[in-house]
Amino acid sequence: MKDAENAIPDSDPFLLFEAWFAEAQAAEPNDPNAMALATATRDGAPSVRMVLLKGHDERGFVFYTNATSRKGGEILSNPQAALLFHWKSLRRQIRIEGPLAEVTPEEADAYFHSRPRKSQIGSAASDQSRPLDSRETYLARVGLLAGQYEGHTIPRPPHWTGFRLDPARMEFWTDRPNRLHERRQFNRTSDGWTSSLLYP
Repeated sequence: MKDAENAIPDSDPFLLFEAWFAEAQAAEPNDPNAMALATATRDGAPSVRMVLLKGHDERGFVFYTNATSRKGGEILSNPQAALLFHWKSLRRQIRIEGPLAEVTPEEADAYFHSRPRKSQIGSAASDQSRPLDSRETYLARVGLLAGQYEGHTIPRPPHWTGFRLDPARMEFWTDRPNRLHERRQFNRTSDGWTSSLLYP
């Protein structure tokens, strides 16, 4: 009975995400907005890394990055991705898949300037994913930019931007005793969303 009472509902997947995300924000000790981002090259060679969710609504799920980084290059050549949220304390996962599109310059500007000043400088000084001869070189660039822009607004680098994943598929997973886990998948259609349970 308890298992049935806590079943994953057949409801609006965005509202379900909001509910689970709110619980994660209250329960997870560190970075409840952390998510694994999987991308692939034009030829389909995959890579994955952790990033932070920085915005979400019915248009999709937003993260920011250096567009000249490895993930940025993969996104620009193959704008499809998958996200995975894993909230260990809640024993839950959400998988989200779909196409990516770049956010507007206004959105990127607004988020860049909402970040701590040191984070802005760190992003501007970084040639993300490129070889670095020593950490001192990077820290020297950070110091140089900090002095250059002291007392001034730091401009958003043109290669620093955000991407929004527009979900075509969302899957909600919750742990059950004896590994009898529960999974519900939502697929977007022209009329909205369809939902079905999956074997664990």
